[in-house]
Amino acid sequence: MKRDILKIDEELCNGCGQCVPNCHEGALQVIDGKVRLVSELMCDGLGACIGHCPEGAITIESREAEPYDEVSVMEQMKDKGKNTIIAHLKHLKDHGETGFLHEGVTYLKDHRTELNFNLDEVLSVVHNHGNSPQSHSHPHAHHQSQPHTHERGGCPGAKTMIIEKPSGTNSSTPSDQPSELRQWPVQMHLVNPNAPYFRGADLLLAADCVAFSMGGFHSNHLRGKSLAIACPKLDHGTETYIEKLTTMIDMAKVNTITVMMMEVPCCGGLLQMVRTAMGNASRKVPVKKIIVGINGEVLQEEWV
Repeated sequence: MKRDILKIDEELCNGCGQCVPNCHEGALQVIDGKVRLVSELMCDGLGACIGHCPEGAITIESREAEPYDEVSVMEQMKDKGKNTIIAHLKHLKDHGETGFLHEGVTYLKDHRTELNFNLDEVLSVVHNHGNSPQSHSHPHAHHQSQPHTHERGGCPGAKTMIIEKPSGTNSSTPSDQPSELRQWPVQMHLVNPNAPYFRGADLLLAADCVAFSMGGFHSNHLRGKSLAIACPKLDHGTETYIEKLTTMIDMAKVNTITVMMMEVPCCGGLLQMVRTAMGNASRKVPVKKIIVGINGEVLQEEWV
């Protein structure tokens, strides 16, 4: 399969680290004075970090790539030193990728004589990572923490969790609640920005996961609006989304735009698309931002 992968020119990189906080997946770290991609597994190829590199050291390359292979990654990474290996293995552990973690450790053990560092020290650090007394101070600490915080540098959008609901509760709305959807299609790659249902409409631009997390999405948010859905993390060719949004603003003359996003950082790209489109458009429209929690509650709602 062909996919986009981050590429770092180590000769240009000065290790300033300005790109690191702008990698939504937490896949970049400054190690030994250079920015490293510590896990290709978590690089989505969207390039959110590129514009934050003052040296132009970061690019995206599109190449044929097999499905993620931990052994291949280890073959490329083992010569980059102990700290890079530790960061990578910690990354796998943070994201619950125990299968890949086992493959990586097995590879290192099998190639111990080729390594320029003490493998036992590396394995000790990784084994103890996340096992501090504070992390076990309360048996339910994981469920009590706020989902939108970064735990140990991992990506909240990819973190596995169970959403606990009170038992024995009934829905307050009928099971046959009617849909408020007024048009088809809804996916941004498929919609026609000049379609009649967008003309003068209140546009709801929602992240793909929003409707699945909110019980009252149709009645509370979709009613009376035209809908477009997108995923800024997984969709490719999103530059066409900006063009379509610009057309909706200038040609379809949408009345308002409501951007509904999940609380995870990668969803922020949806609002950025709207802001870019507004900058490209010749007219202005009111934009509302709504951030939805993983539990389905509205965490923030404001006009921007």
